[in-house]
Amino acid sequence: MGASAIRVVRPQTGNSAEHFAPDGFDVRVTAVGEQSVEDAAVEAIVGALGPEITATAIAYRSEAHARAVRAALARRQLTNYELVPEVAAAVEFLQAGGELSGATTIALYDLGGAGLSVSVVDIATRQVHCSERTSDVSGDYLDSLIREQQIASGRIAHPPDPEGLELLDRLCRSAKEQLTGSTAVALPSEYGLVLLSQENFDALIMLAVESSARLTRDVITRSERSVQAVVAIGGCARIPQVAKVLERLLGVPVLAPAHPETVIARGAALLARPSRAAAQARAAFEAKTEVLPVVRPDRSVLGGRGRRRRRMMLGGRGSRPVGREFAAGGTGAPEGKRDLSVAGVAVGALVVVAALGLALGWGPQVLQGDSQSTKSTRSAVPSTVEHTVAPTTTVTPPPADSTNASVAPAPQYHQSPQAPAPTHAGPNTIIVVPGLPAIVVPTLPPLLPPGPHR
Repeated sequence: MGASAIRVVRPQTGNSAEHFAPDGFDVRVTAVGEQSVEDAAVEAIVGALGPEITATAIAYRSEAHARAVRAALARRQLTNYELVPEVAAAVEFLQAGGELSGATTIALYDLGGAGLSVSVVDIATRQVHCSERTSDVSGDYLDSLIREQQIASGRIAHPPDPEGLELLDRLCRSAKEQLTGSTAVALPSEYGLVLLSQENFDALIMLAVESSARLTRDVITRSERSVQAVVAIGGCARIPQVAKVLERLLGVPVLAPAHPETVIARGAALLARPSRAAAQARAAFEAKTEVLPVVRPDRSVLGGRGRRRRRMMLGGRGSRPVGREFAAGGTGAPEGKRDLSVAGVAVGALVVVAALGLALGWGPQVLQGDSQSTKSTRSAVPSTVEHTVAPTTTVTPPPADSTNASVAPAPQYHQSPQAPAPTHAGPNTIIVVPGLPAIVVPTLPPLLPPGPHR
């Protein structure tokens, strides 16, 4: 990603770090235009994507640059990508081409349109020991030197508006690029003729290039590392004068690979791998996803196992109780569970009895439990109730108490020969509790049919 252009590089078939061909790349250049560099990069990536693209690597300069790129990618909902540092991408390409053989530490000199970056890098570990960036020396600055020189010569009129000034800058940039392969250029424009020779151009940019060489020397000194070579990359590394000045002032070999403006992009293409984060997220999603069985209204489960259990329930007398419980909800429960069901019915019967007592007027007296209400309750009990026959029920009498003196002490109740016949049908049970009035419990019919005889 440059200040004025985005370079998208794709390795040709079979070109990789193991089988490397320096020119085996397809390069596409996209102008940045009015949008931000990050948005322009995302648009260029989207335009280059296709079914044959399985991985994308994007080179970034700094952490702030990386955050801006991630935000632009998130806005377009792109996930299968990897961000790699520009230094690591450049070293990857240089190592694949064999240009760093014998070197353990290099100084990477990257002079582009927006500025200069100098980094001292360990080849084996890709660790950056010292780095610095400046915008005082850049390709745009060299273009402005040419523009001012042409205006000062009198051959070019100063443009009257910003649009004309921008047009003249593009013309001067084109002249600079053409001088990398020729000795002179002449470019006409509506403001005059841009005429520049190689000798004049070298003298024009000498001070700026020497300033960049001194900055490189300072970075190497601060890194406290022994540098075996300086590698010049970026668009301005094509200028022959740059390598000459660096080698003269630094005293170390200067390497200038072919097409230095695409070194970082080609190295990033070699480092492109399918996104590990996307693969991990997909695996985590599949691990957390559980396919649940479909349950029918009759509580049977679709599938082979559910059908087998249902057939077991519908089978003969030899069916297992477990299968019957699963399919029928416990209608064929074992004996232990049947006892619990009977106990539940008994508790329900007691609740019914308590409600009946409240309806008969005993509720307030029972809840209050004072002596006055107890005596009045005894007098309200009819005499026929005391002589009711209860042939099958035995009630243990409470200990002697003055409050229950009128209660017969006999443990079993029998019919008196002088008592009149009972006015209601069926035997009842009288329960006596100390401190409470006598409670008449009517005999209820059985709620469940008797079980089979064992």
